[in-house]
Amino acid sequence: MNIILNAMAQGRKTLTEAEAKEILKHYGVPVVKEKSAATPADAQAIAEKFGYPVVLKGLGARLTHKTEQGLVKLNLKNKDEVKEAALVIQQAAGDDLEGFLVQPMLAGKREFVAGLFHDNQFGPTVMFGLGGIFTEAIEDVVFALAPLDKKDARKMIGQIKAQKLLGEFRGEKAPDTEALMKTLMAVSKIGMEIPQIREIDINPLLVTKDGEIAAVDALIVLGDIPQQKKFPVPIAPKAMGKLFYPKSIAFVGASAGISKWGQLMFSNVLAGNYQGKVFLVNPKGGEIIGRHVYKSVTDIEEPVDLAVVTVPAEKVLALIPEFKAKKIKNVLLISSGFAEVGPEGKRLEEELVRLAREAGIIILGPNTMGISNPHISLYCTGTHVRPKPGDTMLVTQSGNLGTQLLAFAEKEGIGIRAFAGSGNEAMITIEDAMEGFEVDDLTKTVVLYIESIKNGRRFYEAAKRVGKKKPVIALKGGRTAAGAEAAASHTGAMASNVKVFKAVCKQAGIILVDQPMDLLDLSAAFSSLPLPKGKKVGIMTLGGGWGVVASDLCMENGLEVPHLSDEVIARINKLLPEFWNHANPVDLVGEMNTDIHMTILEELLQWDGCDAVIHMGIIGRRIMIQSVLESTVKLEPHLYQENFVEGSIMFLDEFEKRFVERTVHLMEKYEKPVAGVYLLNDNKTHTITEVPGCRYKGVNFITPERTVKALAQMYQYTQWLKG
Repeated sequence: MNIILNAMAQGRKTLTEAEAKEILKHYGVPVVKEKSAATPADAQAIAEKFGYPVVLKGLGARLTHKTEQGLVKLNLKNKDEVKEAALVIQQAAGDDLEGFLVQPMLAGKREFVAGLFHDNQFGPTVMFGLGGIFTEAIEDVVFALAPLDKKDARKMIGQIKAQKLLGEFRGEKAPDTEALMKTLMAVSKIGMEIPQIREIDINPLLVTKDGEIAAVDALIVLGDIPQQKKFPVPIAPKAMGKLFYPKSIAFVGASAGISKWGQLMFSNVLAGNYQGKVFLVNPKGGEIIGRHVYKSVTDIEEPVDLAVVTVPAEKVLALIPEFKAKKIKNVLLISSGFAEVGPEGKRLEEELVRLAREAGIIILGPNTMGISNPHISLYCTGTHVRPKPGDTMLVTQSGNLGTQLLAFAEKEGIGIRAFAGSGNEAMITIEDAMEGFEVDDLTKTVVLYIESIKNGRRFYEAAKRVGKKKPVIALKGGRTAAGAEAAASHTGAMASNVKVFKAVCKQAGIILVDQPMDLLDLSAAFSSLPLPKGKKVGIMTLGGGWGVVASDLCMENGLEVPHLSDEVIARINKLLPEFWNHANPVDLVGEMNTDIHMTILEELLQWDGCDAVIHMGIIGRRIMIQSVLESTVKLEPHLYQENFVEGSIMFLDEFEKRFVERTVHLMEKYEKPVAGVYLLNDNKTHTITEVPGCRYKGVNFITPERTVKALAQMYQYTQWLKG
């Protein structure tokens, strides 16, 4: 537009308020009626035409914080007050004053803010929230990436905390929601169509007593269009897949030294029962663990699909010609000493990528902990953990965190589709991983630990596509200033603004968690349970206090605990003593008859007022009862047979097994999720229990909060899928 071209030709970085509002009005933003005045006398004349009271503002391209400078005068009731206000503004603004802006004085108790800025990672980003002088103090604002459609705009409006201000308020009508959405979409459109506009701030976006919306003040900041960023070249999904299915592996830098990387990697692969061929490579030659050691990969007579490299960083570049000659297309680069250590390491990494790309080689890493594919018994990581095959894909930008999660998955019975520690992501990025496993039929859930993103828009688009097919669960590292600094030193890349990242996740349907263990808790739930169709939860518990805690947790996490219907109460009356609480949560009043537990579970599942069930204390009683029996027998051993305790525990184990099986069959019958909470846990307890022939699995957590959080996130994901 000419306004922008003229301003930039004058070397200006901001538009005047009048110019800004002209652009906003052109795009459909409802703007307050106003008129510019060159002199105090002109301002008086305009005020007379508008009618009193009026607002008078100083006008000028350099006057960007007018309220703080005393350049906004409100509620002027006559000509004399307008003249006096104009003289005060002239004095305060000095040479920066270019004129005055006269507006009718609009009355309204509610003020919002709308805006736009260009995020370094994700590009044009729209903001909406509570406006006025408290915007920065209260920070009730939300973000979304442009472009926005009507549905996106409506979601933004529904996300701010001050929802009461969006209804009727203190005798004033509800704000015109259509006008608010129109404003957000207009700001979004400006961001997409006019890249020279780097920032928009509409504050306040006033709501009148009749609910009408008006942009009362506006600021537009201009800037040069940034040069197009250079992003890593995308890796084809099929090429990603081949990395995890090598038929032969060469370990370059193999070592006999226990706990050296050159020993950790191949020993894990061999001990993990990998069925492909394994070759050890070290310039010294000789033998390691009775195997011949090749001095170079070119000495290996047979084909090699994957090279696992553990040599020092300064020796890696020299390997590329050898890999090219041997036609090795995939490299897992464990070695550190690249971009994560500083500028010199970054230059080395860039040169490595250039050489690899010229040679047609794909590199995962450097500075990675490795990969796993349990489906072919490939466990190629520095930490020797071997989870069972499953459908959860795990990609982490921290190798140590990744292998800790693998160890947790192994213990809890959570099946893993594949694992990749992406390291510095010199070539293969987290975006590549998502696109690769988007088309992988075995992957049902994608779990990510993220510290930085190479290509924000690609990440967003990929996550949005993947999320429509399978849930994406993510933990963001670098959420604080200290965390961001640690992330930079760890991966060689700065973390993106966490508020924008959270907004991107919400918009793309990514389930964002706060703690590392949440990743696999949700993975267990999503991979084992049907999605809840609603947020109403039925609870059954062996202890009343536990039910109260679970109810509170449900309400705090956006779920509901509805009252039982008369019909359900009548049916449960036939099963429990008359003094049961006749409410949801259903207190089983210590009832130990296991058949009753199963019957009440089905009563809740077949009830239309219930979308999910939590049971507490039914699983894990074995541990408590075992202790009681052992103490009893110890006091009077002559009264009990030799195997009394063992036989009793076997009986309890069998009950818990039958209860879990029944739970899974009922989930398949009613298509509603059921999750449990252990009464007690020991080293035999695990989160997931598989039932042969069933598509769902038994899920039991050790605390109510973990159970509730999992169901709440599943419900939120269901809502996102509905759009």
